[in-house]
Amino acid sequence: MTRGKVNYAMRSAARLAAVQALYQMDLIGASADVALRDQMQHVPDTDAGDVAQSAFDPAMLGDIVRGVTARRGDIDEMLSAVLVEGWTLDRLEVVLRAILRAGIWELLVRTDIDAPVIINEYVNIAKDFFSGSEPKLVNGMLDRLASTLRPAQTGAARRDRHDKNG
Repeated sequence: MTRGKVNYAMRSAARLAAVQALYQMDLIGASADVALRDQMQHVPDTDAGDVAQSAFDPAMLGDIVRGVTARRGDIDEMLSAVLVEGWTLDRLEVVLRAILRAGIWELLVRTDIDAPVIINEYVNIAKDFFSGSEPKLVNGMLDRLASTLRPAQTGAARRDRHDKNG
């Protein structure tokens, strides 16, 4: 996991790179090691003056990809549980499936990051790839899972606290 000073731009870039690696793994059957190696080849050389904006946290990238790989059965089970009736994982677009898997892994494991932050990050990634309703789908599915995995951090729990404190 990422330690020390938090660089939010590098975390966001790591999430995007992780989705790309998971996409590669799902689409062509690449191993985690091969997909990570391919992503690492795109790390900009900040010493040579490359734009740091595109740099990512390699430790976080590895954590997400290896974490999703290790817990894919659990993650896919959770993902299947929030799909609308009649839909299967195979019916989801490959990039969308990668986004959701990474988001679910973070909700499960990265308790140091608030659920709304994680959800927002993956909604933004979905916006990078899709112009239709997919970002709303990512938001709804991850929020639904967060309400089970992290009930104290969901919108419903915050509204309940606000109503009680009124």
